[in-house]
Amino acid sequence: MRYENLLIEIGTEELPPKALCKLAQAFADNMQNALDAAELKYASVEWFASPRRLAVNVIDLAEQQEDKLIEKKGPAVSVAFDEAGQATKAAQGWARSNGITVEQAERLTTDKGEWLLFKGESKGETISSLLPSMIDGALKKLPIPKAMRWGSSSIQFIRPVHTVTILFGADVIKGNILGIDSDRVIQGHRFHGEKQFSLGHANDYLAQLEAHYVLADFAARKAKIQQQVKATAQKENAVADMNDELLDEVTALVEWPVVLTASFDESFLEVPKEALIYTMKDDQKYFPLLDQNGQLKSRFVFVTNIESKDPKQIISGNEKVIRPRLADAEFFFNTDKKTTLESRLESLKTVLFQKQLGTLYEKSQRIAELAGTIASMLDSDAALASRAGLLSKTDLMTNMVMEFPDVQGVMGMHYAKNDGESDAVALALNEQYMPRFAGDQLPTSHISSAVALADKIDTLVGIFGIGQVPKGDKDPFALRRAAIGVLRISVEMKLPLDLTELVQASIDSFADKLTHVDDLTSQVVDFILGRFRAWYQDQNIDIDVIQAVAARRPTKPADFAARIEAVSGFKRLSSGLALASANKRVANILAKNKITGSTNIDPSLFESEHETALADALNSIEATVNAFVNDANYQGVFDQLATLHVKVDDFFDNVMVMAEDEKVRNNRLALLSKLRTLFLLVADISMLNQQQ
Repeated sequence: MRYENLLIEIGTEELPPKALCKLAQAFADNMQNALDAAELKYASVEWFASPRRLAVNVIDLAEQQEDKLIEKKGPAVSVAFDEAGQATKAAQGWARSNGITVEQAERLTTDKGEWLLFKGESKGETISSLLPSMIDGALKKLPIPKAMRWGSSSIQFIRPVHTVTILFGADVIKGNILGIDSDRVIQGHRFHGEKQFSLGHANDYLAQLEAHYVLADFAARKAKIQQQVKATAQKENAVADMNDELLDEVTALVEWPVVLTASFDESFLEVPKEALIYTMKDDQKYFPLLDQNGQLKSRFVFVTNIESKDPKQIISGNEKVIRPRLADAEFFFNTDKKTTLESRLESLKTVLFQKQLGTLYEKSQRIAELAGTIASMLDSDAALASRAGLLSKTDLMTNMVMEFPDVQGVMGMHYAKNDGESDAVALALNEQYMPRFAGDQLPTSHISSAVALADKIDTLVGIFGIGQVPKGDKDPFALRRAAIGVLRISVEMKLPLDLTELVQASIDSFADKLTHVDDLTSQVVDFILGRFRAWYQDQNIDIDVIQAVAARRPTKPADFAARIEAVSGFKRLSSGLALASANKRVANILAKNKITGSTNIDPSLFESEHETALADALNSIEATVNAFVNDANYQGVFDQLATLHVKVDDFFDNVMVMAEDEKVRNNRLALLSKLRTLFLLVADISMLNQQQ
């Protein structure tokens, strides 16, 4: 069997940069699935991508499928032949379908009877016959949001296709893909060297492309850009503002990256740096430079796709391009400062938040009310929180935010400072949207937290209250993200807030706007608490630990988190799983006997020292356990409960709970009910898995 590397490359016009990685990875995954389905042997599959190509490289691919021995069971002998011993039509038809005569069929004998049997060999197909349809199928499954046609053809793809290369080692695999006959022709760099060249062997793909000014390995190209940008920034005694999303997009825009540095007029630094950074990164795909104190410098790094003999011309061109963008930001900033945020409140009445829930003005009024309530719960300044809530959406009406939507909040902070608002209010306007995404930083003050929580809870309550609950992956108002934000702020800042109280306060602020109010508080609280599962699973917390705490439904997120930590620690104790097992047994006994709560225990009915010992042990820790629960010292609770391990084991080893005497039986059930009640103060540990 011959094994070679297989190269498949689709040469196109410039592909959408933000979709490039996703398309390339999907192409590789689809091809791998097709190879697996065809039972073709290979070592691995890797992908390459640049602005004008998608490529898959299959390492050590077998030239054809392996031959297979096949067996096909036919009709029973009893129905395959008539009384005269002649083959029936059923037998003849089956034989013909297998390319044999009835006489050539073998017999399969089992204890249930005898059947006709065909044994043969299925020759494996070659990749020459298999690959064209596999590649076509893999391309059709790509996540292309909107395909396009070109020329007079009816063929559709994400961008026009110019070349299709399919090489098995040095051999071209013939096929017609997207209207192009396969060959060994590869597109080089658009501006450097040969426009196209002939590739002799699949193994030479990366090296030959590099010789033609194309770095086809996306990861290698990205690493090179990242290293060069960092090195260039260091020469400038600065740090490049470089995130992975921007780095991916720039990598998808160039085939032969060359890093250069340019500058802009220092007068633009009077504009808040966030607006300047936004336009440099998002509009121009530049890497802004920050000094050691995090302040923006009037220098930036950019990546070009050309190795120019006169880079000054490229630098000058980019400086000319960025100037009008920065000038726009400067103009918007200076114009916006002439109007206070407070005076923009009236304009919020012209913008709908949601048809049934009213305008942004009405939402701001609700946020102000709820933020003040939350601040009071946190013993913070309710007036400042309410003021920040009232102004929270006013910067949406500024020229700067209308032009650069991503700077909402931060521009509110700058304009608030310009208006003479307090520092706490200005900070809250910026931090109201935190956390914006997974891993994002949190608000830094109680006032900011109050506004951020009020905004998120208002949205959750409002959308649930009009019956638009998220379904499947549809979540147009990002309620899941809002719920995670509520949890993160509450837990990580250790805020003593109860979701039930917050949600109810929010419901009250909507007056008669909500149409689905039945059980609304529970629905919203359960939705928020439900985000704990995914959050903690991402932190590798055992699912049974999460379920054990969730079973008690603590509605204070910080309290929920404290219980998770305590149960996780308890589960690791040598006595933890044994007590969990005993609790499961207790829960089953009580459920079977319909015992739902503690009843009076009569020590005079004890017939065994083990009953007395368990009762004494429970009595000795009960007050301490309740005190620890009141202080949310759940680790202390479990330390106390762990001391019951031996007493519980002795009880079950020596006492028959279901005694014949009804009074004795009920007394023992009451004892177990008390044990169960103490454990349920923190979590339902009977739900913990009995195996580590």
